[in-house]
Amino acid sequence: MDWEIVSNYMPLYLEGALTTFKISILAILCATILGYFIALMRLSSISVVRGIAFVYVWVFRGTPLMLTLFWLYYATPFGLKLPAFVAGLAAMSINSASFKSEIIRAGIMSVDRGQLEAADSIGMNPFQKMIRITIPQAIRLLTPPYINNCVIMLKESAIVSIVTVPDLMLGAQRAYNSTYSVMETLGVAGVIYLTMTSSIMLLQFFIEKKLRIAKR
Repeated sequence: MDWEIVSNYMPLYLEGALTTFKISILAILCATILGYFIALMRLSSISVVRGIAFVYVWVFRGTPLMLTLFWLYYATPFGLKLPAFVAGLAAMSINSASFKSEIIRAGIMSVDRGQLEAADSIGMNPFQKMIRITIPQAIRLLTPPYINNCVIMLKESAIVSIVTVPDLMLGAQRAYNSTYSVMETLGVAGVIYLTMTSSIMLLQFFIEKKLRIAKR
C-alpha cells in the first residue's frame, strides 16, 4: 500500500464522497415521496389510476437503472439537455420509486382492516387515519426493506459516474488512470463506500431497536 498515493488523492475521494452522499440523499427523498404517491395510486379504487401506477412499477422495476440514466441524459425530447447531476438524480429517483412504492404499499396493506373500520365509525377522515393508524403501524414492517433499498441506492449511485457526475467512483477512476495502482485507488474507494453503507445499516439497527421498544 502506497500511502503517498492515498494522501495525494484523498481530497478527490472526499469531494467525490460528498457528491455521492448528496445525490443519494436527494434521490432517497425524491423516490420516497414519489413512491408514496405511486403506492396510493396502486391502492386506489379507480381502475385507471391503478393501471397507470401498475405500468409505472412494471416498467421501472423491469428495466436497468443505466437505461433510465442514458435515456434522460442522451435522449430527452425537444432537444432538452439535462445536466449530468440532474439526469443522475432523476434516473435514481424514478427507478427507485418503483421499488419503494411496493415496499410502502405492502406496509399500508399490513394494517388490520378492522382498525380502519373502527376509525371510520368514529368519524376519522382519510388523512387522520393515515397519520394516526396506518403510518405508525406500517413503519414497523417497512423499515428493514426500505433501509435495505436505501443501501442499494447508495451503492448504485456509482453508475452516475458514467455520465461524468464527479462522484466517488469517478474520482477513483481518475486516480487510477493517473497511477494505475488498484489498491490505493479503487481499494480506498471501496472502503469509503463500505463506511457509508455501514453507517446506514447501523442507523437501521438503532431504528429497529427503538421500534421494538416502542412496541412493548
